[in-house]
Amino acid sequence: MAFDLIIFDMDGTLVDSEPVANRVFFEKLVALGLDPYFDEATIARDLTGLSLPSCFEHVRTHYGLTLPEDFEAILQAETYRRLRAELNPVPGVPEMLRQVPQPKCVASSSELEKIELSLALCGLAGYFGPHCFSARQVARGKPHPDLFLHAAKEMGYAPQVCAVVEDSLPGVTAGLRAGMTVFAYRPDPQDHQGATFRDLGCRVFSDMAELPALLNGGV
Repeated sequence: MAFDLIIFDMDGTLVDSEPVANRVFFEKLVALGLDPYFDEATIARDLTGLSLPSCFEHVRTHYGLTLPEDFEAILQAETYRRLRAELNPVPGVPEMLRQVPQPKCVASSSELEKIELSLALCGLAGYFGPHCFSARQVARGKPHPDLFLHAAKEMGYAPQVCAVVEDSLPGVTAGLRAGMTVFAYRPDPQDHQGATFRDLGCRVFSDMAELPALLNGGV
């Protein structure tokens, strides 16, 4: 089937921000005394796809760290500085977006300011206009369905005619729980999580050039 609305995750799906953001987060946690057992790969695995409040709760609960009151402000300032210097779109995304004619929006765990900055830095803002939604706008972030359901409602579409494009396990779980068809971007063909995503019911693809045809009923 073809879909009436395409809802895109942002970090790791449209823009290659996750390596930058995860590196900064890791550096800031190390400065607070993070146990060496938790390396940068662990941070990336545990926190990718989650909202900042959920990340902070995970750090407190599972890493045993107390975060200072100004931690978010310090983290965000450095993250934004590095994004301005290093951020690029995910390979193939601009060309892909030009070939997807359906209405589009972004539904991201990031806050709106970061969504707007990231899309602008990568030259993607014009594809979405004001149609950007943040987990900060709903009661529960991914893996709960709230954000995707909010985006669909605001855009004026029923969940069953929406496609979600995601790259993380919390994100694809949220999309499936929202009753939407989920396309999981996994660029590494050796990625062991690809099978997990297929088992959940996602359509897994590894190259953005594949997506326009998939969204219009292709195999």
